[in-house]
Amino acid sequence: MMIDAKNLHFKALNERINEAAGEQVVVRNCCGQRYIASGLSGKRLELYGTPGNALGAYLDGSTILLHGNAQEAVGDTMNAGEIYIDGMAGDATGYAMRGGSIFIHGNVGYRAGIHMKEYQDKKPLLVVGGVAGSFLGEYQAGGTIIVLGLHAAERVPVGNFCGTGMHGGVIYLRAESLPVDFSERLLSKKAEQADLEAIMPALRRFCSLFHEDLEAITARNFYVIRPNTNNPYKQLYAAES
Repeated sequence: MMIDAKNLHFKALNERINEAAGEQVVVRNCCGQRYIASGLSGKRLELYGTPGNALGAYLDGSTILLHGNAQEAVGDTMNAGEIYIDGMAGDATGYAMRGGSIFIHGNVGYRAGIHMKEYQDKKPLLVVGGVAGSFLGEYQAGGTIIVLGLHAAERVPVGNFCGTGMHGGVIYLRAESLPVDFSERLLSKKAEQADLEAIMPALRRFCSLFHEDLEAITARNFYVIRPNTNNPYKQLYAAES
């Protein structure tokens, strides 16, 4: 089914998506409508244009493919499914996501992956092809974030305060060096073969989606970042509790 979103209010658009017969829905002329596919399950949605905030919020098993850029809070608290963005995304992408996958060809804004968590057998994945703004992975509690820094001049593909408050999960940065303000509360190392093998399915999927060169991507260094479970701050908090 094809829906022309031109001049449609976001509530009317979402009603038409939810009521559409069949699993495949194509939406054209999307322009700022919020909450598209919120809580949606069982459909494959292809979007053309620029959706508004909270694309795929609470997504529960559907697949979204966006040809264009997205605004803030893509995949907010999503539970399951996939979101593919052949463009850029705004701030708070993947906010509190607890399952599913988000693949972004270009850049993301501030606080991508904030409060990501794992829930039972669900392990969320956020892959950013370009660069990420400050506070990537802030308070991350689970899941995996990968930032590739493709087609960017920056030697470090993240802004300030990467991993602030991180206490679970893992971040992979494809970079020449770590951020200059890298926190002592985090642990880092250059990725070894076993680390790369762990994310290889995600890298292959990214390259297949966006026609990038896997060999060129893996030819550059990756850093693996995790919370330091032995840091003195955590020991202090445990002693006081």
